[in-house]
Amino acid sequence: MWSELRRLKADTDYGTPPRDGAPVALEIDGVAVTVPAGSSVLLAATEAGSQVPKLCACDTLEPFGSCRVCLVEIEGKRGYPASCTTPVEAGMVVRTATPRLQALRRGVLELYLSDFPADEVQGGWSEFHQTLEQVGVRSHPYGSAGANHARAPVDQSNPYFLFDPAKCIVCSRCVRACEEIQGTFALALQGRGFDTQVVAGQNQPFFESDCVSCGACVQSCPSQALVEKSLFDGAYDHATATAT
Repeated sequence: MWSELRRLKADTDYGTPPRDGAPVALEIDGVAVTVPAGSSVLLAATEAGSQVPKLCACDTLEPFGSCRVCLVEIEGKRGYPASCTTPVEAGMVVRTATPRLQALRRGVLELYLSDFPADEVQGGWSEFHQTLEQVGVRSHPYGSAGANHARAPVDQSNPYFLFDPAKCIVCSRCVRACEEIQGTFALALQGRGFDTQVVAGQNQPFFESDCVSCGACVQSCPSQALVEKSLFDGAYDHATATAT
């Protein structure tokens, strides 16, 4: 029943998929809320009306916990757990918008911006840009002198979409959408640390890989790294990337 009622809020992204366990009551930002057992704290927070920022999470994919933007405080628990991977417990008292949480989120997003095209920070329409606005990050704080992926080549091999690695935040949503939604397993994360990157096939151009052009990866991307070519009038032109 709860899942059926939830479908009425079709425009709301709850961050993680619905569950159908027994009711669990908890408190989030002073609001009492009841959700099924197995639900994430992020889902419960959204149901309670709290706007927890997120990047790697969406309610069409299983929780991943990589972006560290949806951190919360839970009474009686140490640290700042990711709300997307933390299951609800009866009697939990959760806070989602304390000054400490806001400072942590700003720090995380500023680190993302240190490897994001400086000329693309303002005026974007992606989920990433909306999250920057939500948390109050409006500038590129570290400059562009350090190591970055600004000159990574843009893959325009697919006739329907392109992939700009300079805008990739390695949230893995495209990889997980390819696996969980489409079942193609054409994408993967390769490398470690700074060298981690999304690759198609055996690090091939998208059009030469097992990609079937279903669009699941494009729809799931929060940062405009994967984007439909139809949105551009003419060739894609990124000042700091070389098209392939």
